[in-house]
Amino acid sequence: MINIGIAGASGYTGVELVKLISNHPKAKLCAVTSNSYKGKSLTDVFPSMRGFENLICEDLDIEALSKKIDVIFLALPHKISMSHVPKLLEHGIKVIDLSADYRFSNAAAYESAYQEHTSKHLLKESVYGLCEIYRDQIKGSRLVGNPGCYPTSILLPLIPLLKEGFIEEDKIISDSKSGVSGAGRSLSLSTHYCEVNESFTPYKVGSHRHTPEINEILSFHSQQSVSITFVPHLLPLTRGMLSTIYVQAKNTASENKIRELYNSYYGDETFIKVLSKDMYPAISHVKGTNCCDIGFHFDEQTGQIIIISAIDNLLKGAAGQAVQNMNIMFNLDDETGLDYVQTPL
Repeated sequence: MINIGIAGASGYTGVELVKLISNHPKAKLCAVTSNSYKGKSLTDVFPSMRGFENLICEDLDIEALSKKIDVIFLALPHKISMSHVPKLLEHGIKVIDLSADYRFSNAAAYESAYQEHTSKHLLKESVYGLCEIYRDQIKGSRLVGNPGCYPTSILLPLIPLLKEGFIEEDKIISDSKSGVSGAGRSLSLSTHYCEVNESFTPYKVGSHRHTPEINEILSFHSQQSVSITFVPHLLPLTRGMLSTIYVQAKNTASENKIRELYNSYYGDETFIKVLSKDMYPAISHVKGTNCCDIGFHFDEQTGQIIIISAIDNLLKGAAGQAVQNMNIMFNLDDETGLDYVQTPL
């Protein structure tokens, strides 16, 4: 049995982790922390969490945690995570960090989008936790940087095409949309009900923090510099994410070759489904799951490929992928604890 701690359990991602670990057949939830709700039970924070009255939010006391957990999920804000990770590793606790602090291998790229990094030496060790792409590196690792939600929805469909030379590297556009839960529980005018309801708006155009993360991973797999045009939008939904990606095919590409390529990468993957011709993803089809659905249209006249992907931003985009990373780290099947069936509505 793997003993688990969850830091930041009072956030949307944190509480999703609580639910997943509580139903995981090979894991035991031993501690939850929350700076804002110290001393309160999780049921006080989320009244719908009946049965968790005895799960009390505590301080992130690394010395105490080291005596009872094997791995910790850090559902903490950027910069807060990096203040804890070195000490956690020193105490023999494996870390899955859901902030951006350990997603980058290039400290300068991280610092350009966030702030100064205080443990740059660990960036060489941390593994980018895009499970289906980096499974071999995740196995046996002690520090995983869980990918962002937008990057997950963009990288999974793009990496095979870039890596195998099917598309132009300098003509990639992603028009992406997310539910409001992606902004977290903190109060903000932009996520106020009256601002979001019956509306649809772009935000952080040309300046979203996920852009450098996406560019770094795409550049690595294409073996040359890639700079994506990424425009995020806010949907009047609680959860869910859909990315429509426009790329230009090289002469070697065709619809059959693209489909064969996707199937060669993802045909045996539990959580990725490549849809049949003329079928496209919908947020409602992946909501509440750890799945990523991918569909595409190839225009033979223009050579343009239009790719659509959909995920649940709180699961495959955060907590679900984090648990999948834990499974891989501890040599469990990817789907362990994630193989439940969702209702269609």
